[in-house]
Amino acid sequence: MKNFYVLSIFFLIFACSPEKEKLELSGKWIGEISMQGKTMPFEMQIQEEEEGAITAIIINGEEEIMLDEIEKKNDSLHIPLHIFDITIDVYIGNNVLAGTYTKHYEKNYVLPITFHKGDTRFKSDSNEATADFSGKWEVTFIEPKEQDTTEAVGIFEQNGEDIKGTFLTPLGDYRYLVGIAEGNQMKLSTFDGNHAFLFEAEMQADNTLKGEFFSGKDWYESWTAFKNEDAELPHPDSLTYLKKGYDNIYFSFPNLQGEKVSLTDEKYQNKVVIVQIFGTWCPNCMDETKFLTKWYDENKDRGVEIIGLAYEAKDDFEYAKSRVEKMIRKYDVKYDFLIAGTNDKEEASKTLPMLNSVISFPTMIIIDKNGELVNIHTGFNGPGTGKYYEEFVEDFNVKMGSLLSE
Repeated sequence: MKNFYVLSIFFLIFACSPEKEKLELSGKWIGEISMQGKTMPFEMQIQEEEEGAITAIIINGEEEIMLDEIEKKNDSLHIPLHIFDITIDVYIGNNVLAGTYTKHYEKNYVLPITFHKGDTRFKSDSNEATADFSGKWEVTFIEPKEQDTTEAVGIFEQNGEDIKGTFLTPLGDYRYLVGIAEGNQMKLSTFDGNHAFLFEAEMQADNTLKGEFFSGKDWYESWTAFKNEDAELPHPDSLTYLKKGYDNIYFSFPNLQGEKVSLTDEKYQNKVVIVQIFGTWCPNCMDETKFLTKWYDENKDRGVEIIGLAYEAKDDFEYAKSRVEKMIRKYDVKYDFLIAGTNDKEEASKTLPMLNSVISFPTMIIIDKNGELVNIHTGFNGPGTGKYYEEFVEDFNVKMGSLLSE
């Protein structure tokens, strides 16, 4: 049924269209991913050079994600999405690009996608927003099947009908969200290549919010919120810890050459070591990787090493290696990486049995020069969180400065 739907789009757009004129690819496009009966919009700037090279930038407010591996063949575009094992494949029509968004590392993960020229991801029928969604909100996300709940903090900044912001959760943030307020309704979305997030909410008579959260092919949660400028989450250093009976972190995993590496190796002796639990499929992990890459370049001569433990989407060393190598090239990362396992949290926890659990990708472990555990930081609030990211950077630099001066 899914393939029939996608093919039907192609037929309606192309088979029934008049003879095509050459489409100007360069310019601002609005992408729309069809998912869960909804349309998740995002912005993308395409640039086609005279010599034929094509690049694109995904835009989420202040965030820009460069796509520089685009291939054009006849009337189609093949668009690899940054470092992720995901592609957009579209045919070029008269006034539209239409095709599929495919996560290759997940089974049967194909969604219809179209692009049209435009400037605004959400269209408003009103010139004025009647509700004020700005401020700090105490949020509860509710998963409908098991009724599991997740506490979060929403931070929104509104200017007329335009809204931007994010949600902070105990495991990380929901990145750069951009949207509109119209009447008592709010819509926000973001697309980073891997995550396709759509949030909708309605202001209630008592000034609380009731909303829905759609993520990709099938993840759905409802949510409620009330304004609370004092809303806080558990401290990220308190969530992951050593189980009783363990006194430190131990592991032995293969590096990209297949050689086993552990913290007892000479390279890491008498140095502060940061252990990064991450995966290349995880955009929040990539935010952390970009931060650590810049920090390591500036501080690597001070007696510090970083080891990235990669938990990838497939239990296949060569596949995992290829994903990590692509990330290294894209970000010019100079610290060490080991292939540790898969991104299943239960299986990942088995590889580090001294931890209560691997509950978030990413998780950062800091070990001092004596090999003693300093702390474990769960999740990562990236630059999309504004002051929360700035506070993390300040705290991290103070902590590392103290450890490196000892």
